[in-house]
Amino acid sequence: MSWTAAALLDRWIDAGRAGEAVGRDEARAIVADDRLALLGLIEAAGQVREAHFGRDVLIHQLHNVQSGACPEDCGYCGQSQHSEAPIQAYRLKSREEIVAEAQRAKDNGAYRYCMVLSGRGPSDEEIDHMAACIAEVKSRLGLRTCLSAGLLDEGKARRLADAGLDRLNHNLNTSERHYEQICTTHTFADRVNTLAAARAAGLDLCSGLIVGMGESFEDLIDVAYRLREFAVPSIPVNFLVPIPGNRVNDATLQGRPLTPQMVLRVLCLFRLVNPTAEIRIGAGREGHLRSMQALALHPANSLFVDGYLLTRGSATRDTIAMIIDAGFEVRLDGAWPAELEQFVAQLKAGGSGAFDIDHSGEVIRDDRRRQRNARLGEAPATLRVNGTPI
Repeated sequence: MSWTAAALLDRWIDAGRAGEAVGRDEARAIVADDRLALLGLIEAAGQVREAHFGRDVLIHQLHNVQSGACPEDCGYCGQSQHSEAPIQAYRLKSREEIVAEAQRAKDNGAYRYCMVLSGRGPSDEEIDHMAACIAEVKSRLGLRTCLSAGLLDEGKARRLADAGLDRLNHNLNTSERHYEQICTTHTFADRVNTLAAARAAGLDLCSGLIVGMGESFEDLIDVAYRLREFAVPSIPVNFLVPIPGNRVNDATLQGRPLTPQMVLRVLCLFRLVNPTAEIRIGAGREGHLRSMQALALHPANSLFVDGYLLTRGSATRDTIAMIIDAGFEVRLDGAWPAELEQFVAQLKAGGSGAFDIDHSGEVIRDDRRRQRNARLGEAPATLRVNGTPI
């Protein structure tokens, strides 16, 4: 492929603004060709993101409503029958518990409340229960809802849609070629069929993948284009969180460990193949992106806060601070909770007042130093400046 980076990026920006995908060879270059400088690539993906979503960032909160006891053998999941991960297993939560968690999500500024039901697929009784929960969350709190419930047929999907469910989440996770390396108790076709059933029932689709499960660049690209074929409007891009006890717990892509730079390239790939989709940074953003998290907001316009089912994540306020500091806006569906409104106002005001939020840089006074040393069992230290005790 003969090209100059600047001309190629300009062409991708124009195509993305028009809702068109980059070609497959170009998609591979995004993740594999070092001649494409990372910052230029991020800028191009950011222009496409801004053309369709402005500077808004959507916040989602994810909650398990049933944990463990899953008969599937998905190698990446601590809830699998073969996992030895020390998870807390529990039965399906009551409607009161689920609605209370949705209320807390709304209070934390969540735009959408996402519920996850472990297992191969829900029974008729579980569908009835979740339908009642969804209806109450919608009527009482007005939150948008998403449910991940395993394999579904059209009839069950339609019952959830009738209850008011906005989106069904069902990730492809990896390519058809790589799928048997990850799971053998159901097939890639089973997942595709569930997406088709949800679409036929009138549900919006949320479907993405987990990056870093030993796949190749070609596997990654296959998923990006398959999601485009389905016109999936919401794509969570997760990065494998290695959990001891899981069969798949070594985060590699194309035979190499994930790095912050590669994570950013992957997000740019999904933005430029699916320019009009909501690209959500899912699990693993804190550990795999580390100090480069804010750069991910240029290709992505959505993220999760407060954890990822089995692992902890950044607190809501820390995430909001990152979004505001990077020059983006947090989007809520409705009025801000009063405490968050005040918090964001402090952040935007900047100056020395921003340090009041978490006391960063606060001077340790002598009385506090004694208290700290007493807790640590240390003798009080005498600090000197130019020989003078302070």
